[in-house]
Amino acid sequence: MFSMMEAARLEALHLAQDPVTGLRAVIAIHDTRLGPALGGCRYLAYPNEESAIRDAIRLAQGMSYKAALAGLEQGGGKAVIMRPAHVDNRAALFEAFGRMIESLGGRYITAVDSGTSSADMDCIAQQTRHVTSTSSAGDPSPHTAMGVFAGIRASARARLGSDDLEGLRVAIQGLGNVGFALAEQLVAAGAELLVSDLDPGRVQLAVEQLGAQPVASEALLTTPCDILAPCGLGGVLNPQTIPQLRCAAVAGAANNQLASADSADGLEARGILYAPDYVINSGGLIYVALRHKGDELPAITAHLSRIGQRLTEIYAHAQADKRSPARVADALAERLLYR
Repeated sequence: MFSMMEAARLEALHLAQDPVTGLRAVIAIHDTRLGPALGGCRYLAYPNEESAIRDAIRLAQGMSYKAALAGLEQGGGKAVIMRPAHVDNRAALFEAFGRMIESLGGRYITAVDSGTSSADMDCIAQQTRHVTSTSSAGDPSPHTAMGVFAGIRASARARLGSDDLEGLRVAIQGLGNVGFALAEQLVAAGAELLVSDLDPGRVQLAVEQLGAQPVASEALLTTPCDILAPCGLGGVLNPQTIPQLRCAAVAGAANNQLASADSADGLEARGILYAPDYVINSGGLIYVALRHKGDELPAITAHLSRIGQRLTEIYAHAQADKRSPARVADALAERLLYR
């Protein structure tokens, strides 16, 4: 466990359980030099404790890099709750998690993530003020999608020579809250959509409401398109999938899209432009961080608008240095964190 922490430069790892509610939770605090650690809480079924801890550590590191490059006064953290097979009282479980957060004295602020909702954050808020994405704070998903849309335009400009999305084929993998909101923005801009999701109902909705073309989940990565937008869970870009990609750029909302750092080099070798995930999907973090701070929507929207510009700068550095944008983004984030 300590070797994993050392490799990621993790500050602290907190574990807690509550036999009464069934809570088994991990909070990873990566770095607090720029401010309190902020990151969502996942509520998922994990095969074992080690996989839950590994997920929390890797995601927390990504949140530190994301906050640094987004220009936020926040550190990076992440929480995962191992979802039990049966829960008698979900509200009580999340209240118990709220007490865990409160015991950290403000070093970690939580938010929604995979498997959690604003209603869960409301339960956490009964026990601590170190929480955002509550019902009153609002859903960050549309703001994540806004940032990804801006990032897709920047990626199209860098790789295809224009940020006009009219007629561009964009393949969206995953139609959750962020993926569907992104699909709506892309259709409004004139893009042609190819979509897949493990939930057939979400695919059907995109077909009926947006005129999207459905593609089987296992076939989407090999379908010809201009831009691939992974918007589900991570690890989709790996030694098995990268040789099969038929796109000019990868620009999507999913966290941890690269199975390893070497995967970025594999994309670069194939001439596929990669938008570093923690840069392009930072809109949600920007929204929850600034809302928690008390900023109003105009200030938040102005901050969101910088995502495309930040990617353009990273692409320019990558081209000049003949390196993957992922390597460039990591170097820039580490310079801000460890200067």
